[in-house]
Amino acid sequence: MASAPQANSLPIFYNDLVPLNSNEHGGWRTRQVDSAPHFAKQHAVPLTIDEFVQAQRFLPIIFSAGTSPVPLALLGLNEGVNTFTDDEGKLRGPAYIPAYVRRYPFMLAKLRPDTDELSLCFDPTSDVIGAHDEGDPLFEEGRPSQVTQNILGFCEQFEQAAQRTSQFMDELKSLDLLMDGEVAIQVPDNDQPFVYRGFQMVNEEKLRDMRGDQLRKINQNGMLPLIHAHLFSLQLMRDLFAHQIEQGKMPNASAPQAPETANLDA
Repeated sequence: MASAPQANSLPIFYNDLVPLNSNEHGGWRTRQVDSAPHFAKQHAVPLTIDEFVQAQRFLPIIFSAGTSPVPLALLGLNEGVNTFTDDEGKLRGPAYIPAYVRRYPFMLAKLRPDTDELSLCFDPTSDVIGAHDEGDPLFEEGRPSQVTQNILGFCEQFEQAAQRTSQFMDELKSLDLLMDGEVAIQVPDNDQPFVYRGFQMVNEEKLRDMRGDQLRKINQNGMLPLIHAHLFSLQLMRDLFAHQIEQGKMPNASAPQAPETANLDA
């Protein structure tokens, strides 16, 4: 049987990947769960540009550091802190859940390095899928059920959105619009601010100074509204900070003499 990617190359959340097939998983089911422990301690997850407009209403959109940046939905300002869920991974209230999170435990993956063909795989360590008595069957009479076809369609849409996101990021870099980000948040009774770095953001000054032909191009190709959604969303970073205070998840709050600095990359 063909094997999926090795564990050390797996993206966040995934502990293992197994190709879904009727021979081994013909009687398996997928079920709904009301908590996601794997999500509870994740402070940032990948986001596609297709989600920017919806996501910017609920959470900050930043870009990871380094030479190959990707958009990230920021869920907390410190590693291991997700302000949108409790410790068991249950949502605290209304929120936007990125497609990357909703896709789990499934994903499309190449089973062989000599082909670009993608196969539907899943993380066998997840309790969402298995030989359960309840839930929706993944196969019916040896063929993928409608549920499995819907899962496959969602994963295909995610891959297409990821490709569009990669093109968007290539264009941002070619226009040299990204800059190192930093936010400093002052807390009452604390002499030094909490400083957060280690991420990238669009340089508003460079955006304002763009040539007319470049600005017209990013307006016509749909990039400009996405950039604005990103910039608007950054105002929510202070809301995340406030949520962390409310939830008692601030780092070293008892040591106000030194500024607290954290990286926001995933």
